Amino acid sequence: MKKMAFPLIVTVFGLLAGCGDKADLSMKQGTGPNPVLPEPSKTLIPTVNVLEARGWGEGEHPEAAKGFSVKAFSVGLNHPRWLYRLPNGDILVAETNGPEEKNGFSIRGWVMGKVMEHAGAGMKSPDRIILLRDKDGDGVAETRNTFLQGLHSPFGMALVGKDLYVANTDAIMRFPYEEGETSISAAGEKVADLPANPPDYHWSKSLVASPDGKKLYVGVGSNSNYGEDGMQNEQNRAAILEFDIGTRTLQPFATGLRNPVGMDWQPQTGQLWVVVNERDELGSDLVPDYLTSVKQGAFYGWPYSYYGQHVDTRVEPQKPELVAKAIAPDYALGPHVAALGLTFYQGKLLPERYRGGAFIGLHGSWNRKPLSGYKVIFVPFANGKPSGEPEDILTGFINSEWEVAYGRPVGVIEDKAGALLVADDVGNTIWRLTPSAAP
Repeated sequence: MKKMAFPLIVTVFGLLAGCGDKADLSMKQGTGPNPVLPEPSKTLIPTVNVLEARGWGEGEHPEAAKGFSVKAFSVGLNHPRWLYRLPNGDILVAETNGPEEKNGFSIRGWVMGKVMEHAGAGMKSPDRIILLRDKDGDGVAETRNTFLQGLHSPFGMALVGKDLYVANTDAIMRFPYEEGETSISAAGEKVADLPANPPDYHWSKSLVASPDGKKLYVGVGSNSNYGEDGMQNEQNRAAILEFDIGTRTLQPFATGLRNPVGMDWQPQTGQLWVVVNERDELGSDLVPDYLTSVKQGAFYGWPYSYYGQHVDTRVEPQKPELVAKAIAPDYALGPHVAALGLTFYQGKLLPERYRGGAFIGLHGSWNRKPLSGYKVIFVPFANGKPSGEPEDILTGFINSEWEVAYGRPVGVIEDKAGALLVADDVGNTIWRLTPSAAP
């Protein structure tokens, strides 16, 4: 069986590469407050276009936008996906991946597993959080410690007082934290269960605390592409859940969000915003992933409709009464870009025009020809709303000619000095972006 594996994978990718459709629209047409939404393009075999994960060679790095410089903050990590900054400036890194498959073999699951492996996401989850510390403030982490281990596909992190909350794929865990410590040995306490029923299709659970520290908001992705395995498998999924720390109750805050990942509070308005990965297999031009404000009690369409009230005819049975309530998102980021990281900039190191705007990590497409994403962008804001076209901030993660990906950006945060940190799970690096003249 092992001898057959490589030729079989090559055959699979060879067949898939020639199938599917190609984009007719430009990325610009699928971006902004009013994206172009063409008719769906349905093919017998979905479009698959995945670059081989290569990693960075000696001296290689992403390309920073004009006026910026980029260097490695920490290298040699193990699939770093998500970042969190502690009050003293220490950086927590979730080294993580999806849990092992627990629901048996399927052809679709096997093929998608090989696609993800080819893209650099086929490794076993390290299931730990690393602490990085830059002691001398030179923009490079001198020390690295295993902060927490024995977790279960951890992702989101949030500190409330002296309690550190970690979102495993199946539960919110609480750990005691004292400022300055480099590891936690105390056993965590489970404070809430999270949906993780097989196949746990979107396994990552993002986390953000309310400004007053009374509640946690959890991004929970769907358990399928468009509900094809039955809505009985989607309870409390495709939603942002609200956890009340005092009463330990968990309830839906907003629903119909296929895969809500990065969340942050817009500093001028105090409004919660999220980036969402929309559904696949409707063609290279559909559906745009998006950035949107989150309204309590709102329904955003999934799976019955997309981008407001555009009905997905694949879904059975339909629910027109829900579609009639579906809210269109605020701002399209382009089809299949895989928007994951989100942070609103509040520092002073970058030029003033970046304050209050959104930096977004686009992990990159698998379901589009040509490729989309694979970069970090900036969306300017004015009066609490997106106010212009997205700007490329960090690029150069792929080489289309060689058909390789050096890296793929995921989480983005601001460090204590105001620089931007970017987790690169294929390059196993945390990148640090500063103005060209900054340290």
